[in-house]
Amino acid sequence: MSSHSHQNLHSKLSAGGLLLTLGIIYGDIGTSPLYVMKSIIDEHQITADLVLGGLSCILWTLTLQTTLKYVIITLNADNHGEGGIFSLYSLVKRTKIQWLIVPAIIGGSLLLAEGIITPPISVSSAVEGLLIFKPDIPTIPIVIAILFVLFTIQQFGAKIVTKFFSPVMLVWFSMLGILGIIQISQNVEVLKAVNPYYAYKLLTSDASGHGFFILGAVFLCTTGAESLYSDMGHCGRKNIRVSWIFVKSTLVLNYFGQGAYLLQHNGSTLAQLNDHNPNPFYLIMAEWFQPIGIVVATLAAIIASQALISGSFTLINEAMRLNFWPKVKINYPTDVKGQLYIPSINWLLFIGCVGIILYFKESKYMEHAYGLSIILGMMMTTTLLNFYLIMKRIKWYFIAPIITIYAIIEFSFLVANVTKFMEGGYVTLAIAFFLIGIMSTWFLAKKISKSYTKIVKINDYKKVLAELSVDLSIPKYATHLVYMTNSNRSDEIEEKVMYSILQKRPKRADLYWFIHVNILSEPYKKEYRVTEIIKDDIYRIDFYLGFREPTKINLMFKQVIKDMVERGEVDITSRYESLSKNHIIGDFKFVLSEKFLSNDSDLTFFEKIVMNTYFLMKKLSLSEEKGFGLDSSSVKIEQFPLVIHAPERIEMRRIERDCNPI
Repeated sequence: MSSHSHQNLHSKLSAGGLLLTLGIIYGDIGTSPLYVMKSIIDEHQITADLVLGGLSCILWTLTLQTTLKYVIITLNADNHGEGGIFSLYSLVKRTKIQWLIVPAIIGGSLLLAEGIITPPISVSSAVEGLLIFKPDIPTIPIVIAILFVLFTIQQFGAKIVTKFFSPVMLVWFSMLGILGIIQISQNVEVLKAVNPYYAYKLLTSDASGHGFFILGAVFLCTTGAESLYSDMGHCGRKNIRVSWIFVKSTLVLNYFGQGAYLLQHNGSTLAQLNDHNPNPFYLIMAEWFQPIGIVVATLAAIIASQALISGSFTLINEAMRLNFWPKVKINYPTDVKGQLYIPSINWLLFIGCVGIILYFKESKYMEHAYGLSIILGMMMTTTLLNFYLIMKRIKWYFIAPIITIYAIIEFSFLVANVTKFMEGGYVTLAIAFFLIGIMSTWFLAKKISKSYTKIVKINDYKKVLAELSVDLSIPKYATHLVYMTNSNRSDEIEEKVMYSILQKRPKRADLYWFIHVNILSEPYKKEYRVTEIIKDDIYRIDFYLGFREPTKINLMFKQVIKDMVERGEVDITSRYESLSKNHIIGDFKFVLSEKFLSNDSDLTFFEKIVMNTYFLMKKLSLSEEKGFGLDSSSVKIEQFPLVIHAPERIEMRRIERDCNPI
C-alpha cells in the first residue's frame, strides 16, 4: 500500500469504512461494559455517591483519555498511514535520541502482555452470564474451548470471518445503547453523573471504602484505547473519529443504564441482587432477553480477542523488522494486505490465555490482573508522543500543558492500579518483563555483534575478484555467487565475506552478487537499487522495504534479475560453452554466514549474559535462509567466530634453545 493510498484512506469517509471500523477496532474497549461497573461496585454496598461518582469518572476518562488523547491527538501521529507504538517509534527515532528505544520496547512488550489477559477476561465475563440460568455450569472448559477454536482458525486467515464481525459489533453497540436508554428512562437522576463534581467527590472521600483507588477499576473502561491507534492503518483516521462518536455514545448510555438500575437498589450489594452472577450488565436485561444478550456478548468478546490476536501478529512482525525480536516463521494465509499468521506466537498466546484462565478461574479475579500493564503501556506512548510533537515543531506552550495533563492523569491511574500488583497484577507484569527481556537482549546483542563486525572497502578487492572469476585453475563454485551483507554503504563489505570468497575456500564464480536489505521507517514500500561494481563480474542490490513488508529475498532477487535481463544490463546464461550456446541459465548459490561466540572473546559479565542468551534464542528461532525466504537447496551456511574484546597482544616469554644438551 503506497503513501498515496494511505492518504486516501485517511481522507475517505464511507458507510462501508465506518462499518469495517466497528468490526476491527472497538472489540476491546467495546466489551468493557461487561466488567467495569461490576469491578467498581465490587463487594461494597451500593450508594448514590459510589454510583454517580463512578459513572462520572468513567465519562470523563473516556472523554479525556480516549477521545482527546487518542482519537483527537495521537491519531495525527501516523507513519504513512500506520499507527501503533512501533510506528510511532519509527517516526521519533529520526530525532537520533537513543534512549527512546526504551519506551518503545517496554510499550510493545506491555501490549503483547495485554494480548494474553484480554481474551480470557472478555470471554469469561460473557460466558459467566450462563450462571444466571444454571449456577453450577462449569464455565472454564467452555471459555477454553471457545479460545481454542478461535486460535485454531487463525491459520486460515480471518478474511471470511471478518465479514461477520462488523454486523455483529453493530448489533452489539446498538444493544448497549438501547439497554442503557431503557434503564435511564426509568431513573433520569443518573444523568447527574455528567457533572465532574461527583467524580471529584468520590475520589477525595473514603466514605465508600473506595476513594482515590477506585481509579483502578475505572481505568478498565479505556483499556482498548491503544487499539484505536494501532489499527489506524486498516480503517483510516476519519472513519475512526466519526465511528467513535457512535461507539462512545452507546458505551456511555450503557454505563449510565447500569448506574440507573443500581440507584434503584440503594443499600444493597451485587451479591444480594443475584447470588450466582452479580453482574449489573446482565441484571439490566429483561429475563426473556438475557439468553440473547449472553450470545451477543460472547460473540463480541470473541471479536475483541480476534482483534488482539491479529494485533499481536502485526506487533511481532514489526519488532522483527526493527531488530527487537528473533526471526520466526510468518505465513500469509490470504491475499489481504497486512494480514499474516505467526504460528509460534499464536500458540504461545493460547498457552498464556489458558494459564490465565486456570490461575484466576473467574473474571472478577482477572480484573485484578488487568490494567496495570496497560496504563504503563499508555505512559510509554505518551513519552514517545511528546517527542513526536517536538519533532513536528509544535509550540512548547501547546505541548507543555497537554503532556503535563496526561502525565498527571496517567500517573494517577498508575498509582491506583499499583494496588492490583499483589492481587494478580504481578502476573501480567511478569509476562511483560519476560517479553522486555527478549526484546532488549536481541537488540543489544545485534548492536554488540554489529560493532565488532569489520568492514572493508570493495575497491581493495576488485582486482583479485576479477582475476579469480577467470582463473581456470580453480574449480568453479557457482555461476552466480550471492552474499547477504549488512553493510549500509555500496562501496563496503564485511571482511568475513571477502574471507569466505578468497581464503576459506577460494570460490570462483562468473558473477558475484551482494544483497543488502534496508528496513525503512515507513510501513509499506518495496524498492530496489542496483550498483554495478565491475561490469559482468560484481553487482550489489539494495532492497528498501517497509517495516511491515515480508522479506522474501528469493522472489524479489529473481524479479530484479529478470528486470536487469530485460534491460540488457546483465547476461545470466551459463558460461560453460555447451550450456551457453543452448541459452541455459547459470546456477545461483547463496552463501550465508552464521556467527558463533568465539572462546577467544573477553566478555564482561553483562555482555556474557546478553550474548549467551542471544545465541540460545538464535538456536530456537528461524534459520537465516528461512528468514530471508531462500530455497534451502541453493544455500550454503558458513560458520564464523564472533570475537568480542579480543586481546591485542598476549604476553609470552620466548625460551631460547639450550646450546649445551646433556
